Amino acid sequence: MKVLSAVSEVYPLVKTGGLADVAGALPAALRAQGAETVSILPGYPAVIAALSEAAPLHDYADLFGGKARLIRGRAKGLDVIAIDAPHLYARPGNPYLGPDGKDWPDNAQRYAALSRAAADVAAGRVSSWRADILHCHDWQAGLGPVYVAFHGGPKTVMTVHNIAFQGQFPASVFGTLGLPAQAFAIEGVEYWGNVGFLKGGLATADLITTVSPSYAQEICTPEFGMGLDGLLRARRSALRGIVNGIDTAVWDPAHDPHIAQTYGARTLGRRSANKRAVEQRFGLEPGEGILHGVVSRLTWQKGMDIFAAALDHLVETGARLALIGTGEEAIERQVAAAAERHPGRIGAVIGYDEALSHLVQAGCDTILVPSRFEPCGLTQLYGLRYGCVPVVARTGGLNDTVIDANEAALQAGVATGIQFSPVDQPALDHALARAAQLHADAKVWRSMQRCGMACDVSWERSASAYVRLYRNLMKA
Repeated sequence: MKVLSAVSEVYPLVKTGGLADVAGALPAALRAQGAETVSILPGYPAVIAALSEAAPLHDYADLFGGKARLIRGRAKGLDVIAIDAPHLYARPGNPYLGPDGKDWPDNAQRYAALSRAAADVAAGRVSSWRADILHCHDWQAGLGPVYVAFHGGPKTVMTVHNIAFQGQFPASVFGTLGLPAQAFAIEGVEYWGNVGFLKGGLATADLITTVSPSYAQEICTPEFGMGLDGLLRARRSALRGIVNGIDTAVWDPAHDPHIAQTYGARTLGRRSANKRAVEQRFGLEPGEGILHGVVSRLTWQKGMDIFAAALDHLVETGARLALIGTGEEAIERQVAAAAERHPGRIGAVIGYDEALSHLVQAGCDTILVPSRFEPCGLTQLYGLRYGCVPVVARTGGLNDTVIDANEAALQAGVATGIQFSPVDQPALDHALARAAQLHADAKVWRSMQRCGMACDVSWERSASAYVRLYRNLMKA
């Protein structure tokens, strides 16, 4: 079985969020299940620089405004096809945003090129290698199933990692996409008179997946479907939810080079060295009281506006906080101001630091994820792996991966974290109070940590589920 994964970012080559982590770890897990997986992605400067054993695959005389070539090679352990199109991708910094912080004005063409090239490779139109399955991720690759639907190719899978990001563009771009006129219709890319990349993928893919069973149900409702719920209800029989995994080699507290002291479920006492390291790095007062951690985009979706408003109360309860995040300026200012008001109690790094995020998971007592909606979430999976007890909103993948410490779960010895609902300040305050109460009972807390660390958060089960879906598609 041959799978071509079309994606706009892959860790460790390019990362702006959890999509890159998934796209970086899933191919190896699929290979282990017998699916040869190649990733096709834009030839950003970091991607081209990382290529080794590279060989040209195909030349385009004109790919959305300029010459381009497809190069197949290895890049940091991944089998990749890079789209070397300098007119589209030779730009520094964030792959989606210009220096002014706004979307590049030609993003429609940049990511149509990704989808077009993916469809060409998958169909065997540009080389002897062809795929049995074209697996497209998020709006940036959303036109992949559309090109296959109208130009031919293999079976297609469209995965929604976050339906809030849909890749909507004015109707005027349609003429540049190389699609027949009938593609600009409700069965294709047309969406309220505009062009919808994700909408087109959802309408034309043979199978739709999203990253947790709960989120698959949620996006069929007006509350969570972001305007696409009607289409998804109509295609419910083609919709599946598969929980993400994490790369357990990268995220392994027993061998993590980014933490002060390695440890395992049987040596949890060693975590205290990481707690001391977090206190020092974030300028926090030392102590054994509960230390909360946050590694998050500071956005409305992540519930960070509510969390920022609760920071004074958090300190009043005697808790401390280590936070890493960047996002909406208003929330960044709130967090920074709270850190200034409460030196030694709140430490904040406004930005993102991959290595430091490992230390937060290894040294904090809890990891807080108060999202209004969360397709899957990886942060809580890292927390489970590291004995950093997740405190999460009861939504999406958070609901599917964290067992709330209610009385029944505690008596059965299966609790792994704390859930709360709704996402408002009273519910959050109550969840933090529950966390403090549970943390005060060392025996109970240690049991929750060990239950979390015993969870299988690897990609093995998820990859097996994807391979079963692929095989069923190939038989259909």
